[in-house]
Amino acid sequence: MPDSNRSADLFDKPLNSPFLQAVHATPVRPYYRPLHARDGEAVMDGRQVVMAGCNDYLGLATDPRVTAAAGAALRTYGASCSGARTLNGTLPLHGELEAAVADFLGTEDAAVVTTGFQANLALAALFGTGDLVLSDTANHASLIDGIRLGAAHRLRYRHRDPAHLDRLLTDADPAAAKAVVTDGMFSMDGALAPLPALTAAARRHGARTIVDGAHDIGLLGPSGRGAAEHFGVHDRVDLFTGTFSKCFGSTGGFLAGPARVITYLRYAARAVLFSASMPPPALAAAGSALEISIAEPWRRHRVLALAARLRERLAGLGYDTGPVTAREETSTDPAGPVIAVRAGEPAACVGLWQRLLDAGVYTNPVGPPAVPEGCCIIRVTLQATHTDAHVDRITDAFAAARRLPPAAPAVPVLARPRLAPAPETAR
Repeated sequence: MPDSNRSADLFDKPLNSPFLQAVHATPVRPYYRPLHARDGEAVMDGRQVVMAGCNDYLGLATDPRVTAAAGAALRTYGASCSGARTLNGTLPLHGELEAAVADFLGTEDAAVVTTGFQANLALAALFGTGDLVLSDTANHASLIDGIRLGAAHRLRYRHRDPAHLDRLLTDADPAAAKAVVTDGMFSMDGALAPLPALTAAARRHGARTIVDGAHDIGLLGPSGRGAAEHFGVHDRVDLFTGTFSKCFGSTGGFLAGPARVITYLRYAARAVLFSASMPPPALAAAGSALEISIAEPWRRHRVLALAARLRERLAGLGYDTGPVTAREETSTDPAGPVIAVRAGEPAACVGLWQRLLDAGVYTNPVGPPAVPEGCCIIRVTLQATHTDAHVDRITDAFAAARRLPPAAPAVPVLARPRLAPAPETAR
């Protein structure tokens, strides 16, 4: 143990945020709870509930065709490649899935990696000394970390604010290599990045555009290629990243774009070079799910229609389901299966989550740092395999939760001074 008179203890990390204190004050805690989900329902502590907190948007993770493909790959190739892609970790399945992703997105090439998080970490290899990266303030943590790992100068533009982005680009060194990085659909509330204006600003200033389509590729657009296709600017995006863990029933990530860029990342990105490759069952599952998603567009139409119906019902009950951080001049209605129900302070959020669970519906309570302080949400997600009856049960649970008083926390929640917002010019 360190001598407390001489140094701090590295392991002294108390639960000092109001949200974590509220979570640990509840008799039944909402995180790290074992459950088994399938077809819009889940078994939790031996009780069957409606699963309204799963990112398997198209309902393909348990599809018999997907699980059969995973089983066949397991029997043929084993559970792991036991090595990195550059050495012994490349199977025919890797090349087949990369070709399928590139064909689906209409890019020259694609690379698959072990997780979606690693796909964004791989971007660090592009961001060198003297370069400039401009990032939406609400980008996913994996994008933030990928940018931080690079050597480029970093600037943040206000959430979904292309005018602010344009001002930052105008003031930037015109000789610097520049990239604009954004989520396509923001994971917490389903809001879409204003990609037409963002890509236009990037082009005016000679910047590349990189879009993380984790929550929209496979779901939005006439052919399901994501938010960029939804807005008609797919050809203006220079590089896509994404994951197989949302619409494609598996796990793993990908980067898709120009062949020379993908080749460079295969050899220069540490997140690719120094990690065991995507395992055979996950590869086969993702490939099968991608094929099904293309052949069965009804899945994305179904989940989007269910989400629109539930969003309208919750608004009718008096719940605020708008974007967590809205800007009127660039606001677009959430268009995906994610519904953010504003719950305010931590204790209120945890209490609402508990009342919904008591009513037979599992949701996700979300607090800082995933959302701003004081803006905790109940994150509801729908799946193509949800039935109309499931949506009715979710609606009824929210109606019942609104009638019941909030449960008092078991222990006091200690106040903590709010931190000043981070400067707009650094991340």
